[in-house]
Amino acid sequence: MAKHGRTLLGIAISVIFLALALNGLKLDEFWEGVSTANYWWLIPGVGVYFIGVAIRTWRWYYLLRPLKEVSLRTLFPIVCIGYAGNNIYPARAGEVLRAYILKEQEGISVSANLATVVIERIFDGLVMLAFVMITLPFTNFGSDYNAFVLIFSLLFFAALAVFLTLAARPLWAERVIRWGVTRFLPTRLQEKVMEIAVRFLDGVKSLRSGKDVVMIFFTSVIIWLLETLKYWFVMHAFPFEVPFTVLMLMNGVVNLFTSLPGAPGHIGTFDGPGIAVLVASGVDQAIATSYTLVLHVALWLPITALGLYYLWRSRLNVRRVQEEMAV
Repeated sequence: MAKHGRTLLGIAISVIFLALALNGLKLDEFWEGVSTANYWWLIPGVGVYFIGVAIRTWRWYYLLRPLKEVSLRTLFPIVCIGYAGNNIYPARAGEVLRAYILKEQEGISVSANLATVVIERIFDGLVMLAFVMITLPFTNFGSDYNAFVLIFSLLFFAALAVFLTLAARPLWAERVIRWGVTRFLPTRLQEKVMEIAVRFLDGVKSLRSGKDVVMIFFTSVIIWLLETLKYWFVMHAFPFEVPFTVLMLMNGVVNLFTSLPGAPGHIGTFDGPGIAVLVASGVDQAIATSYTLVLHVALWLPITALGLYYLWRSRLNVRRVQEEMAV
């Protein structure tokens, strides 16, 4: 029931965002924008996106090094499978999927894997916030979303502070967790929960070095600049032009909003805020909508197709994986 409730909530949020963004849309102009676009520009856009995926793989390798040295050749297909899972299943289940696959292939515990994945998401969120804060003064985007930016800022900085504390003082963190576990959980669950917690703490070891933290942040910036470059290439397929800073703002806003519950593939939570940023920057609603739709498909389809191919090639029992993930 709880799972179905989350799914329904996500669909409702996606519908609300879509309804707000598409209100008053002229369908004939929207279709003209889609049908007359120069789709050759998608080729370099997809190319730079996969360069970003390769750098994501290297970042994950860097995060996993304290646990086990896993080759980039092994990690790249798993990263693609994870993104395909995020695009197909709700609640970013692809993150759990790639942690599960890495456990099957390399023997690294799911809880430690998930710690590295959460670190990735925290740094991605911080970069998205940086994009928004840096570019907002140079755009005409209204102040309606300021409250959301503030909320996301508090959440991501609080999460970073917690993880840096866990990394810097692991023994203290373990004692605090053990105190909470022994105080609030039944005896039969305590050892199992502590085992998971200790493995999770192993996954934050990469944050114990200031040099490593800087490297993780730097690679995150490069990853998202490359994704913004894809936005820029796809823009040239349509009859409008905005500064690169507007596309950075759009990238930051849409990826912050896709952190919210939503329909699979981030339908609505990606499109609604993206269209709003472009319209606020002077782009016609029909053109902004056609561009955002094509961009969304260009972001969704290639990585999903490649991830599903790698999943098929891995010969994993998909039904068993779904049961393990409880999706």
